Amino acid sequence: MTDTAKLNVGDKALEYPVLNGTVGPDVVDIRKFYGQSGRFTYDPGFTSTASCESKITYIDGDEGVLLHRGYPIEQLSEQSSFMEVAYLLLRGELPTPDEHDDFVRTISRHTMVHEQLAMFYRGFRRDAHPMAIMCGVVGALSAFYHDSTDINDPAQRLIASHRLIAKMPTIAAMAYKYAVGQPFLYPDNSLSYTGNFLRMTFGVPAEQYEVNPVVEKALDRIFILHADHEQNASTSTVRLAGSSGANPFACMAAGIACLWGPAHGGANEAALNMLREIGRPERIPEFIARAKDKNDPFRLMGFGHRVYKNYDPRATVMQKTVREVLSALGVDDPVFEVALRLEELALSDDYFAEKKLFPNVDFYSGIILSAIGFPTTMFTVLFALARTVGWVAQWNEMIEDPEQKIGRPRQLYTGATTRDYIPLDKR
Repeated sequence: MTDTAKLNVGDKALEYPVLNGTVGPDVVDIRKFYGQSGRFTYDPGFTSTASCESKITYIDGDEGVLLHRGYPIEQLSEQSSFMEVAYLLLRGELPTPDEHDDFVRTISRHTMVHEQLAMFYRGFRRDAHPMAIMCGVVGALSAFYHDSTDINDPAQRLIASHRLIAKMPTIAAMAYKYAVGQPFLYPDNSLSYTGNFLRMTFGVPAEQYEVNPVVEKALDRIFILHADHEQNASTSTVRLAGSSGANPFACMAAGIACLWGPAHGGANEAALNMLREIGRPERIPEFIARAKDKNDPFRLMGFGHRVYKNYDPRATVMQKTVREVLSALGVDDPVFEVALRLEELALSDDYFAEKKLFPNVDFYSGIILSAIGFPTTMFTVLFALARTVGWVAQWNEMIEDPEQKIGRPRQLYTGATTRDYIPLDKR
């Protein structure tokens, strides 16, 4: 604490401490504001409110910076692996070779799911959305793993964390298999985390599945880029659910439900659909003009971000990755050419520059996932798979925070004042 903030409310002059983080904006501590003033602050969407203290992820939206435990996302996505990033988010430091190998072995031991979960899947319609299945199955895990639901036991929290990270690819692959009518595949723990998921998703029992190393690396990179993103809507939902003392599986199901929203996890599907709608590079000016027209409901999906007011650092990595995947698979996708040309034209347009609408991670990721073979309904499932690591890390941090209280936002009430009840026969 190096300073104080002064606030005059009526005839009261109030002072509040200013808290300093290691990097980023200072924070005015207003925890005592209501008790001292009898008033609340008003902040729809919590855009100017810090709800917690965290050491996990830092974002500077103006500069286009994303750090996990201090490490730039560009370095992690190029040089690291998803398992290494998972360890980093959970433990706070990059693992030594021995720590890395031990962590991978631990996760591998938990990749199987309870056999009765297969029957759980059969309760869903075949055309059920995979995210609906994910919500139900992940929430039901607490009915199968009673030995890791005591949030006050550090050992049980650790087991639950490992189980969630390990089982999410299996659960996601089973959701896909169920939708397409193919048999479930058991995990093959001789493969990498990402390679195992690819095999469980696209492999069939009668054939040997060969993991394409370029696809494996690309999907692993996508997982890294989506692993955590500070206090976004779904992460805040996980923390809010966890603040009540809910078990970890219920908290992750809450995060999945929030992520399902098109304004959050569904943005890459919307961006891909938009690029397909445009269809050809020569039609781009028409759609840019529509995006500028306030009376036209059309919007450029995959541009702009709630936090980033600069180029999303993850988008740069995605643009490079999409080239690698399309080249390795021999795919000539006209949608990619539309994306490149659209980005070029939009970035050179003063309208988008003034509004700070730059491509985000969703702009290119859908093209990659589609080229690999995932249907658009699986895009958000993959997001949830990757983000589980961040949710688990944030949930653990919240549980261990001695100042954490049950979440209880307040409101500005604008409804009716007190009035007397009128019996039905007199209305």
